[in-house]
Amino acid sequence: MKNLQPSALWNHFYSLTQIPRPSGRKEQISNFLADYGRSLGLETMQDEIGNVIIRKPASPGYENHPGVILQGHMDMVPQKNKDKQFDFDKDPIEAYMEDNGEWVTANGTTLGADNGIGVATAMAILADKNVVHPPLEAFFTVDEETGMYGAQDLKGGVLKGSILLNLDSETEGELYIGCAGGVDTTARFQFTPVDTEEGDIALKINLTGLKGGHSGVDINLQRANANKLLFRFLKDAVANYEARLATVEGGSLRNAIPREASAVITIPAESKEDVMQLVDDYEDLFIREYDGVEDNIHLTAEEVECPKTEMPEDVQDYLIHAITICPHGVYRMIPEMPDVVETSNNLSTITTEGNQITVLCLTRSSVESRKEELKQMIQSTFSLAGAEVEFSGAYPGWKPNVNSRILNVMKQIYEREFNTQARIITIHAGLECGIIGRNYPGMDMISFGPTIEHPHSPDERVNIATVQKFYKYLLATLKEL
Repeated sequence: MKNLQPSALWNHFYSLTQIPRPSGRKEQISNFLADYGRSLGLETMQDEIGNVIIRKPASPGYENHPGVILQGHMDMVPQKNKDKQFDFDKDPIEAYMEDNGEWVTANGTTLGADNGIGVATAMAILADKNVVHPPLEAFFTVDEETGMYGAQDLKGGVLKGSILLNLDSETEGELYIGCAGGVDTTARFQFTPVDTEEGDIALKINLTGLKGGHSGVDINLQRANANKLLFRFLKDAVANYEARLATVEGGSLRNAIPREASAVITIPAESKEDVMQLVDDYEDLFIREYDGVEDNIHLTAEEVECPKTEMPEDVQDYLIHAITICPHGVYRMIPEMPDVVETSNNLSTITTEGNQITVLCLTRSSVESRKEELKQMIQSTFSLAGAEVEFSGAYPGWKPNVNSRILNVMKQIYEREFNTQARIITIHAGLECGIIGRNYPGMDMISFGPTIEHPHSPDERVNIATVQKFYKYLLATLKEL
């Protein structure tokens, strides 16, 4: 990978793969980037939450041109295959090339190209004395993937540039001028466990092998949600085979479509064969339903040690009904742009801890009132089921500006450099531009990047040729500005 072009960018990306940087583990990567800026002799700031800003003076003759901010986030989504032994807090990413050198991917985990490629790009430009550019700021944020907290805590007046190039998009040839906002909904079911029926046995039900993916970028692909599928099975098992729910776990991150889910249920011993057959029947059903979308669905059951307690029947039933009703997936497309999702919900995680079941949803929309509508639907669903519901992590969308000066400049550059037109679109995923724009009104912003497929999943990979093209485009843009 170090021998790829542009070599400086790929060498920096390799360095990033060697530093554990899942969301929430920001100290090491933040210090690494701050030390890097200081090693170049550049003005470097590191704020109290770990954001890093590195300033590079303009090339001779460009001192009075508008300043440009290269912006990306330093954290990555920690996702791995179930059979992969890996600790995101200490293990380096095992990156390698595949498909005859067309892509870089990772062995059984997320790669971190989202947004490691953007960060490595800015690092390369900071060090390159031959790049022609106006005054530059590289702005690296922390914990973007878990709530955009670095951008949320950025104070007004810190950034000096008037043009922001966000390097966190994932399709080469596309210029993003708007994105959805989002909000988290957390529902908590409190209960007092009851004793398991004497003579019952326990089965652990595992649903694995789904593709998952980014809950913004991939939500329109109709991929299966492991939580929804598992609860379809549980509803049948409870209604017809006297199953009782002891524990349930599903999904792992708010912004990733759940790939795996599991539950421990208790059943009368004489129902074992019937329930095992039900497992096989539902696996066949799911495979048929998702033919052409999912290609590796596995629903399995294994007998495990019987727990001494389980959920009360009423709490179990309310939980099952709520998950069954709770919307997941696309809620509405943008009427003027029918290929772009306007509003969606990701039923992202379900966890059992002690005497509490916690359900987390991430709702996105480019229309604030639609986001509020879907949020209230979800609140009503879980409130009627007796759960405590709260909202958190709300962030604004980024309203498109079709008259943007930087947009017009970059459209012209792309057509000149590559003899084709860039696509101008909005994205359903969240970008930090909307949050930054809240404290810096009037800042001209564009988001773009190379092609990264399947972010937020262990299938994540970045196309090598598009990285080189993206870098060439960025250098031409800086020179033009």
